[in-house]
Amino acid sequence: MPGKKKGPQVGSGGQRRRGLEGKGPTPPAEMRKGHAKQRAAQAKARRAQGRPQRGGPRGGKGTSELVVGRNSVVEALSEGVPANALYVQQFIDNDDRVREAVRFAGDRGGIRLVEAPRPELDRMTNGLNHQGLVLQVPPYEYAHPEDLAAAAFDLGEDPLIVALDGVTDPRNLGAVVRSASAFGGHGVVVPERRAAGMTAGAWKTSAGTAARTPVARATNLTRALESYQKAGLTVIGLAADGDVELGDVAALDGPLVVVVGSEGKGLSRLVGETCDLRVRIPMPGGAESLNAGVAAGVVLYEAARRRA
Repeated sequence: MPGKKKGPQVGSGGQRRRGLEGKGPTPPAEMRKGHAKQRAAQAKARRAQGRPQRGGPRGGKGTSELVVGRNSVVEALSEGVPANALYVQQFIDNDDRVREAVRFAGDRGGIRLVEAPRPELDRMTNGLNHQGLVLQVPPYEYAHPEDLAAAAFDLGEDPLIVALDGVTDPRNLGAVVRSASAFGGHGVVVPERRAAGMTAGAWKTSAGTAARTPVARATNLTRALESYQKAGLTVIGLAADGDVELGDVAALDGPLVVVVGSEGKGLSRLVGETCDLRVRIPMPGGAESLNAGVAAGVVLYEAARRRA
């Protein structure tokens, strides 16, 4: 009985010729999906619009946050902390702080005003003393660590980046973001775990600069630093027992990552071993250490002075 298997085909039916035809010119890097220059162009466009940066792989979104209490809500709104909803308790005593919060939310636009019964606010806040006001802060959209350097190179500038190692106080993160913005830094990198994130407290301390200075999040800080080194950046770590004084570091006017550890423990072992240099800030007044925000500000100022 003859089989059903087909014999060899004769000719290619023109497929070979079409396969040899060109596919047109290669698109520029800015138009190729996933290319570092495309991510840099997108990040630059978002900064121009004053929006937080979107995350890529190892970036991504944080978690939503609730700000509770009349004073805290008003302060967050007045400092420009991003928000998408203001919950006001039904039949609340309409004092000055409540009116101020509602006015701020209305003036800002894009913030929903929601009237809710007290039991609902109690449930949302797990019984915290919300005083009838709850502000919902959307998740922060983190950048990808590589985007920070790519955006700087795209602007024709040497990257100036701060990486935080084990810094858990959001106010220190906000202070570093503010210093980076003031001295021409291109962004801040934080680890994904056991580190401060862009909470409402960090936003407030940044005094609005977090809207234009991107914060990136790395799954593994050591690997992120190694990636920067491969891209041509010098990585210096601040340490009280550093081998070189800040004033003697020649790399400050080139592509640079400044790593700042926690005030108590300093740099972790792996991060310290990854750094190209361990640098100390001279403190003739005798202080043993500086907090992360102050230490970063000192180095960023010196780097900006050299670059100028």
